[in-house]
Amino acid sequence: MQSIPKQTTVNLVSLRRIAGQGMTEYIIIVALIAVAAIGVYSLFGESIRNQVAGMAMEITGQSASSTLDEATRAAKSAQTLGKKDVTLGNYDDVTRNGESN
Repeated sequence: MQSIPKQTTVNLVSLRRIAGQGMTEYIIIVALIAVAAIGVYSLFGESIRNQVAGMAMEITGQSASSTLDEATRAAKSAQTLGKKDVTLGNYDDVTRNGESN
């Protein structure tokens, strides 16, 4: 019966640790991208939903002017909110009311 050299065992353990570190870094990067996507969607989500709804209404032959007006309103609201000075102290008030204290 042959025994596995100790050096080979150490190399395998080392490779597992490196693979685990790479997976952890990957998970952190994916989490950061997800948080950024949530932030962008929260700012522009209403506008995007209204634009898609408007296209769907136009495809079915219905007038989508009111829906597209809502998309424009939501986009302007997001633009106004994007220009506000937001800190950790007033974040809830600004995002809920669209106003800065």
